[in-house]
Amino acid sequence: MNEHFVREKRIDITRLGNGLTVATERMPEIATATLGVWVGTGSRNEMVHEHGLSHLIEHMAFKGTTRRTARQIAEDIENVGGDINAATSVEYTSYTARVLGENVDVALDVLGDILIHSAFDAAELAREKGVILQEHAAVEDTPDDLIYDAFMEMAYPGQPIGRPILGTPDTIKAFDEATIRAFLAREYTPGKMVLAAAGDVDHARIVDAAERFFGAMPVAEIREPEPGLYLGGERRLSRKLEQANIVLGLPGLSFKDPGYYATHLFAHILGGGLTSRLWHEVRENRGLAYSIDAFHWPFSDCGLFGIGAGTAGADVAELMEVTLACTRQAAQDISEIEMVRAKAQMKVALLTALESPGGRIERIARQLLSWGRIVPSDEIVQKVDAITADQVREAGHRLLQGAPTLAAIGPIKGLPSLNSIAAGLRG
Repeated sequence: MNEHFVREKRIDITRLGNGLTVATERMPEIATATLGVWVGTGSRNEMVHEHGLSHLIEHMAFKGTTRRTARQIAEDIENVGGDINAATSVEYTSYTARVLGENVDVALDVLGDILIHSAFDAAELAREKGVILQEHAAVEDTPDDLIYDAFMEMAYPGQPIGRPILGTPDTIKAFDEATIRAFLAREYTPGKMVLAAAGDVDHARIVDAAERFFGAMPVAEIREPEPGLYLGGERRLSRKLEQANIVLGLPGLSFKDPGYYATHLFAHILGGGLTSRLWHEVRENRGLAYSIDAFHWPFSDCGLFGIGAGTAGADVAELMEVTLACTRQAAQDISEIEMVRAKAQMKVALLTALESPGGRIERIARQLLSWGRIVPSDEIVQKVDAITADQVREAGHRLLQGAPTLAAIGPIKGLPSLNSIAAGLRG
């Protein structure tokens, strides 16, 4: 029996009998429909021998099913003017399509087909492994990508959440159809899947199609991923490059933690825009870097704060000294004017993401998977507005007590020791 349990403004949500959630938001002013299936599984759900498997499965979804060749998948979508895509992250995998409203059934047919009836043909699998190995090699040749992989691995060493999403050449080469199907049976269970649609959509029509294409999916026990345990550490890769890329990190917070918004605001004030402290001091006053930014990556049970920059080898020591001083100072004297500006920028970013159907379905799917409900924008804005400067300063102070993570690549001989950096964070 299907259960229709939420109606909020223009959003309808229905849960199918097998646990798959269907959510739609009708946007009368839009002639197209954007649809997607979000699975609450990503790279952190992989076992050691499955490292990189989520990403490979995402690629293989477009390589043929029992009904369609890879060419026919593309043709069926593009013949109606649509496009189709997929993405893998640490905690989610998504498959999305955009078509005219009148072609919603076509998009859902294709999405259902690639998710449930993928063939995993041996020749296609071999070819796609080659593509991903090239993708892996491209990262190895791109210092500003490679360094963030190293950063995550040092923050969460030996853990699924810290492993690069692409996998390693050894794990990629070892994957076979049996491994793929075992992972899908375990992780792609309807209880952790959301089908979301926005634009020119009719809820009843989407639910009917979802029942046809996904209603027979078997239910499996939901397996929780290994908890993320921040440890910290360092990786230094001395290479002959024109520029040193450096990422400095500290333990952050889950998006479910009450202190999340204060921590996010601290990161934004420190290095989130052209008026941020790091940008003003490092880029504008001293010319030490083309760009520098601070960020806060929240996950379901942990988080990671960081500062990333690129600079000349001769400026590495000064860049670190200035970065540490700015960070310490921000934890002491963030002003009300900075608070007002950061809150306004955060609200604009939130609301801008909702201006497209794609942004809306991503919000719907992620919130349903994370919270089991739609979190109204007004509720988020109220939480942001309620944060005080004292709370943000305290969030900064708490960050500075954590053990640092350092990842650096390039001409980094002048980079201080990790112990020296840890002492510099605390003043």
